[in-house]
Amino acid sequence: MIGHFLKLEWKQYFRSSYWQKSIVLNVFLVFFALLMIVNFLSLGVASFFLIEEQMPGKDPLKVVNSFLIFAVFGDLVFRYLMQKLPVMNIKPMLILPVKKSKLVHYVLGKSMLSFFNFMPLFFYVPFAIVLIGKEYDATGALGWLFSMIFITLSSNFLNFLINKSQIAFGVIFVALGGLVAVQTLEVFDIASYAGVIFDTIFNYPTLVIVPMLLAGIFYYINFKQLRSRVYLDDVVSVKTKEANSADLSWADKMGDVAPFIKNDIRLIWRNKRPKTVFIMSFIFVLYVTIFFGNETYETKMPAFLIFASVFATGGFALNFGQFIPAWDSSYYKMLMSQNIKYRKYLESKWFLMVVMTSFLYILCIPYLFIYGVDEFLMLTAGAAFNIGFNSLFLLYAGSFNRKRIDLDKSAFANYQGTSATQFIIILPLMGLPMLLFWGFNSFFGFNAGIIAIATVGVLALLFKNYFMGLIEKKYINNKYAAIHAFDQKA
Repeated sequence: MIGHFLKLEWKQYFRSSYWQKSIVLNVFLVFFALLMIVNFLSLGVASFFLIEEQMPGKDPLKVVNSFLIFAVFGDLVFRYLMQKLPVMNIKPMLILPVKKSKLVHYVLGKSMLSFFNFMPLFFYVPFAIVLIGKEYDATGALGWLFSMIFITLSSNFLNFLINKSQIAFGVIFVALGGLVAVQTLEVFDIASYAGVIFDTIFNYPTLVIVPMLLAGIFYYINFKQLRSRVYLDDVVSVKTKEANSADLSWADKMGDVAPFIKNDIRLIWRNKRPKTVFIMSFIFVLYVTIFFGNETYETKMPAFLIFASVFATGGFALNFGQFIPAWDSSYYKMLMSQNIKYRKYLESKWFLMVVMTSFLYILCIPYLFIYGVDEFLMLTAGAAFNIGFNSLFLLYAGSFNRKRIDLDKSAFANYQGTSATQFIIILPLMGLPMLLFWGFNSFFGFNAGIIAIATVGVLALLFKNYFMGLIEKKYINNKYAAIHAFDQKA
């Protein structure tokens, strides 16, 4: 029966219009997956030797174990935001003599074959092989490996349970952020104490039974939950959902842009894709930790520090702004039929990007004490550039958007609304500040590079009303073309 299910889904996938229309995209995704596999595989093989070289005197296994707690929480956050839960069109099956339990077991089994479950294995398996090759206890290495496999599966099944719970995700996200902050600011050495858990698993391989039982418990809970919902009347019944309303009266103080601000807040809060963009923008604040403090970037490629600074402070503006006005595509015709000023509509989008950029910049203040004044000046220049230049440029680029967006779809591997525009605008958004810094830093010094970037942002902000007028005219001229394009459903 399982083979028959696989055969049906195989035919459904390759006969779908999505596959036929998106062959190039599928090839790109396969290439991206292979690239990720190569990276994880290389890291799994080389990490032992890199740790030996960079941290002489330390046990590479203990170093890796000390950071696994961050990997586990990070995996849960990443899964919640990106992983598509496996689905199956079970409605035709419910009138056939097929056991409902088999349908549920198939869906859960299918989730175990997720790309997100296989990806960590390309690190864990070669790392375990290297441990055995380095004459570590083979039984301990295998116990450690299987423990990590079952922990990965536990994360997979736990994601089933929390995927619709914003509270559960909030707890996990705050826990991860707290762990990273406490470790980074050296308030408490969480890594060392958490690493003892995984060291113990290596020393006592029979403890693999604990993550195995944990995975089994999560599987059983999911089975019971899904089995209780596999009924024809539940599938065909009309789902009614009570809308949750929040008090947004505080926004009324913003004048004519208030209705649009409220609309965008509700759009972000109630829909999966914009909510993912909102949450990811906070994660992007941590992006600078990859570049800051790295001697290679600081001495040989300082322009990449500017790239990180612009990306960290402008994570929301860059990801939300590039799809303006496609976020409103499902009701754009209705919106444009109202007696509203287009200028106010655009200013609300600008205001939202500026407020979020300012807030993300405030979250970057701890980097002043962690990395120093120079790095914080880069973040300041990046924030000024995002507020002044990038926010206006993103609004202008939005006038060329002609593809609608399904707000409830996951953001992972979702290229709805994406066109050549999104790829072209990356050049001035990220390339211009890097080029300015490289040029002025090479000839006049570090401070000149920072001042050049900030000056462009400040000048754009000073002439904001003039540029807004030009952008408004562009949108009005393209108004009916956008309405027609957003009406076209894939």
